[in-house]
Amino acid sequence: MSACATLSQNLDEPVSGTAATARTWLLLEQPGPWGAKALTSSHLDPALGRALEAAAEGTSVRIALIRRPGRHADPGAPHLRRVYAAHTTPGRVWLHSAVTTDPRQLLNLDFAALSRGDRSTFDTVLRGRPHTGDPLALVCTNGKRDRCCALLGRPLAAELAASEVSGVWEVTHLGGHRFSPTVLVLPYGYAYGRAAAHTVKEVLHGVQDGRVVVEGCRGRSTWERPGQAAELAVRRAVGEYTADALSVVGTHGAAPRWEVTVAHADGRHWRVVVAQGASLPPRPESCGASVLGTPGRMDVVEVRQLAATALAS
Repeated sequence: MSACATLSQNLDEPVSGTAATARTWLLLEQPGPWGAKALTSSHLDPALGRALEAAAEGTSVRIALIRRPGRHADPGAPHLRRVYAAHTTPGRVWLHSAVTTDPRQLLNLDFAALSRGDRSTFDTVLRGRPHTGDPLALVCTNGKRDRCCALLGRPLAAELAASEVSGVWEVTHLGGHRFSPTVLVLPYGYAYGRAAAHTVKEVLHGVQDGRVVVEGCRGRSTWERPGQAAELAVRRAVGEYTADALSVVGTHGAAPRWEVTVAHADGRHWRVVVAQGASLPPRPESCGASVLGTPGRMDVVEVRQLAATALAS
């Protein structure tokens, strides 16, 4: 096992509140090897990669490359590439898919609209349709970013594929190498760390029923990290596992302390105090780190249900 993942697990570093943030995910199939910054260091045209990065900048759209598990020698440019877009905001969740022979078509998408959950340009430009297959399990396997993603992520992706999990893909980057293997599950956008195959299968079964598994969950990418920790804390406190039941409706304060308001679809609200701490002792935050760090952690200090009269305060 790689050094950063081993140390993180041995030091019992919490995973809650560590997910990458994105309201909308845009995924493009790109077989072959990936570099550390895969959009510009893979067999995708680097000029296209830079243009896609620029198009998504300032939006909550996160672009990643995906490939099927297995060997990654250069197979040549694929004739057909699978493209997915997923919006993760509660009450407005969707996952659409398309195929394209020309990935430059993605530059015709309205990224600001995608960020808001408007899928019209995805459907118009790429002839996208609602995804009717199994939920997607995206396993980070990019060893050029961090070797633990390859050492731990690739065997997990291979095991899931071998057990006929049809929605499994390898993905370029989910952040948090030290929590490898890391997995993002769409359409809801919940991320998981230190994942095992049986856990991922349980998560995917839950998604099919509209439920969330909180064990090993890093958070929902829809929210900023204090909100991720707060939402998971409310789920645990009240035993609520319906995926779209909870929303983060307000975050006040700044590092190192926030007050987060979490709302239930039935009208209940909670005030959650989240404090940012430092993970000690110092440790490598990734396998390639030349210096030791103290990665931030989101510690939930208080979970308090609000009376109706307190909601205006």
